Amino acid sequence: MPHDPQQSSSADEPAAPAVQLNHTVVYATDRQRSAQFLAAILGLEVGAPFGPFLPVDLGNGVTLDYYELRDEPVQSQHYAFLVPEAQFDAMIARLESAGVTYYADPGHTEPGRTNDLFGGRGAYFDYPDGHNMEIMTRPYARP
Repeated sequence: MPHDPQQSSSADEPAAPAVQLNHTVVYATDRQRSAQFLAAILGLEVGAPFGPFLPVDLGNGVTLDYYELRDEPVQSQHYAFLVPEAQFDAMIARLESAGVTYYADPGHTEPGRTNDLFGGRGAYFDYPDGHNMEIMTRPYARP
């Protein structure tokens, strides 16, 4: 009989563990260049290769595993990073040092500006393979 998710579990059943993201693959035309770029902006380290992947550990048990696509174009994706308020200005400074324009909005119409969504600060920036990256100091308020 299938499990009904609406039905509560009995007292003698163990509680289900929380589901957590462990890793995700980020496609790149050059995994080394892409991993190093993001790690430099976020103040992180690039890990040792693991098979065809090059990981960047985000520090919360999640890795971005860079994988090269050599014979097909990379489809643009969006990645958002919750970052400490105390490190936000340093990340913006690293973007500026690298000559990377940042924007207050996901459509990239407000260059050189940050936003103040949800009582924090945030910015979007382009990535070597066209991914739209976001740094933010407060998570989005969800209904």
